[in-house]
Amino acid sequence: MWDATDPWEDAMLADRTTLTRFLAEDRRRHPADGEDPSPLILEVAQACREIAARVALGALRDPATGAGEVNIQGEVQHALDVIANDHFLSAGERSGHVAGMASEELAEPVCRTRGGFLLVFDPLDGSSNIDVNVAVGSIFSVLRAPEAAVAPRDFLRPGTAQVCAGYALYGPATVLVLTVGRGVHAFTLDPGSGEFLLTRESVRIPRHAREFAVNVSNRRFWEPAVRRYVDECLAGLAGPRHKDFNMRWVASLVAEAHRILTRGGVFLYPRDTKEPAKPGRLRLLYEADPVAFLVEQAGGAASTGRDRVLDVVPSDLHQRVPLIFGAAEEVALIDRYHRQFNDGPHDSPLYGTRGLFRVAVG
Repeated sequence: MWDATDPWEDAMLADRTTLTRFLAEDRRRHPADGEDPSPLILEVAQACREIAARVALGALRDPATGAGEVNIQGEVQHALDVIANDHFLSAGERSGHVAGMASEELAEPVCRTRGGFLLVFDPLDGSSNIDVNVAVGSIFSVLRAPEAAVAPRDFLRPGTAQVCAGYALYGPATVLVLTVGRGVHAFTLDPGSGEFLLTRESVRIPRHAREFAVNVSNRRFWEPAVRRYVDECLAGLAGPRHKDFNMRWVASLVAEAHRILTRGGVFLYPRDTKEPAKPGRLRLLYEADPVAFLVEQAGGAASTGRDRVLDVVPSDLHQRVPLIFGAAEEVALIDRYHRQFNDGPHDSPLYGTRGLFRVAVG
């Protein structure tokens, strides 16, 4: 049994780079004009520690106020959604560097008169998994604030304007994955010291994919391009891709992103006809953009199926978009299928019966 007080383990952990030291060294190597986001990142990391502790209690958690209410997304809030949101709001306040904050759980942004940054976040991604003890996480993104007083419209900038982005995964270990625009780095929380320690540096997504993540129960609502891509993967060695794929689906964007950053593959939450009024399911500002930033920094690609995610200019704080990300070659193929089979004369809901091989639908 591992002993947290074991001297050998203590020595091994002492050799690790802490998040604090990593940010300080990065700032020294890459001095930049403007306010340093490091103090804000450290406060966000503290919020993630606090959320991790609450998540780890499982069924031992006390009920919290706010559970059962419906948020701006039309989704029922879990108790931990409210708690996690409060931790992020407190982190922004403590840092003294935030002029505005926007969250999945808030109808309107919180605007202040101080600080050089805007903080946007999904405080508890995948919270529907809490009851079954499956990994959940938090996603965040940092933008520079305008010099004038912050207004809601100041949050409506493309993902290319992000200063840094990251997520925390609350699983068997708590892992903070971060980019400040110079690669992707992973830090694991040491429960003994409370420090986030660097455990993976300069993460790269493998070029070739053998896994894909998609909710196949929505197949009947997919566009022809997505049906074609998934059907080809499912055909395996005998199909046009000439290799076998594994299929995954966790229903937690953080967990899906972490798996792809760890061992590759592609994730699809495409546009569909299940709810025609919604152009996509994932929120652009605080889900798609930060994940896309991380994925591109790790050598992958992120697309809506038609456009690079980071180029999309938001028109609304809670705007939803389709999201496809992972190995760059796979994303490029899916984009090509959208152009060939969705956006031209081949666009047809009957694709399921006229592809490279016949697929029974329904």
